[in-house]
Amino acid sequence: MAKKYEDVLKEMSKLSEEEIKKRMETASKICANYCGKCPTYSGTGETKLLFCGIGKSEMIEEEKGCMCPPCPVQSEMNLRWQYYCTRGSGREQLEKEKSS
Repeated sequence: MAKKYEDVLKEMSKLSEEEIKKRMETASKICANYCGKCPTYSGTGETKLLFCGIGKSEMIEEEKGCMCPPCPVQSEMNLRWQYYCTRGSGREQLEKEKSS
């Protein structure tokens, strides 16, 4: 059975703050290659990355296409959504999904 994002969250809850920080730094480096090419991100002046983990951008408002689905961070974390920069982190989108 394939691991789900919910399983990844449980695993991450057992990590130390230092381990989480290290994972986030690594993921941000990977993410930079995708956000930099994303039509929604490009030209907005936004400098933050890893919206799937940190949540919505305060600067990005218009969805023009999403580079999250092919991002290795998305597959590594077993995320299944997109437009994290405008719709919220994986955790936020999971909660919206559960309440629907």
